[in-house]
Order: sequence, then structure tokens, then C-alpha cells
Amino acid sequence: MIDVYAKAGTFADRHTLARDLAAAVMKWEKVPKLPLFQKNTAAFVHDLPSDAISNVDGESNYVRVQVLTPVGVLDRDKQLGVVGELTEIVATAAHDPTLKARTWVLITESPSGGWGIAGHANTGDDIAKAAREQIAALTAHGAAGKP
Repeated sequence: MIDVYAKAGTFADRHTLARDLAAAVMKWEKVPKLPLFQKNTAAFVHDLPSDAISNVDGESNYVRVQVLTPVGVLDRDKQLGVVGELTEIVATAAHDPTLKARTWVLITESPSGGWGIAGHANTGDDIAKAAREQIAALTAHGAAGKP
């Protein structure tokens, strides 16, 4: 899951921004293109009034991107990659290259059992099992997703 918090008006096309961020996180997590992951990797763009954001100097032209991922999915290279790409996507969506310097990306790992899908708190093993089952079902029908 990805949450983006920014001053209202920062992004003209929030839907495309959300889709691009979700696709980037899936890419860096290196999960297969399965409905399990495609339907459950999403971004939420939150517009805030300018007076709801401030640094110490009173400036409100910042963006915060919070990425929640299962524990252990992003090693150091993936962390660097996801932070760099999400920052680039945000600045591009805002049509403001200077926003890169004011975009904070926070990566939070959900503990095993702290990731709920379809009303069930999943462990890493639960998610892996569901992915294997989905691959087997798609393979049986000749429509396997490619990693």
C-alpha cells in the first residue's frame, strides 16, 4: 500500500499518479503479475489544505509518500530503487522537478500477520501459498502471469 500526502492542487492527475506508484512498488518488490498482487497493490493520494503541512520554517510545499510492504520484501538495493523511482514519479506528476528535494519517502514493513487481504491477516507464508495457488490455477487455464 502507498499513501501520498500533499498540498491540494499539487497533482492534476491523481489517478495516474496512484497507478504509476503502485506499478513501481510491484516492480521493486519483484512479485509476479498476478491478480493477487495487481488487485492488492494500491496507492491513495490525499490532498491536504496547505495549512495542514509545515516544516519548521512554515513551508508547505512538501510531499510525503508512505509505503507499507510485508517484512523483508525490500532489501537495501530495492529500498534505494523504490525511493528513487517514487520520488521521480511524484516530481513528474507535479510537473515540478524541484519537488524531488522536498519529497519524503518512508518505507514501513508490516510484521508477519499484519498484512490483511480479504479479511484475513496474512503471514508471508500465507501470501506465498496464495500466489502459488493462483499461478497453478492460471497455468491450468493457460493464462499464467509472468514474473
